[in-house]
Amino acid sequence: CNISYMRKAQSMTELLRKALNECTSWNAVQHATGVKRQSLAKFARGEQSLLLDAADALAKHFGIESRMKGK
Repeated sequence: CNISYMRKAQSMTELLRKALNECTSWNAVQHATGVKRQSLAKFARGEQSLLLDAADALAKHFGIESRMKGK
């Protein structure tokens, strides 16, 4: 998936879920990030959260950046 998200009003969780739900190949995401497809599916459905290293890998893959307010 080649999706880039930069919105201030959404949380990182919301952005990652949106990116995953718009992605057509979770197998490709798994291959690129090392996050298992089963974990991706459970996260996308809101059934579980992600460990920070998994969230970091997904954010990097989707081009999602976080910025501190006021910086």
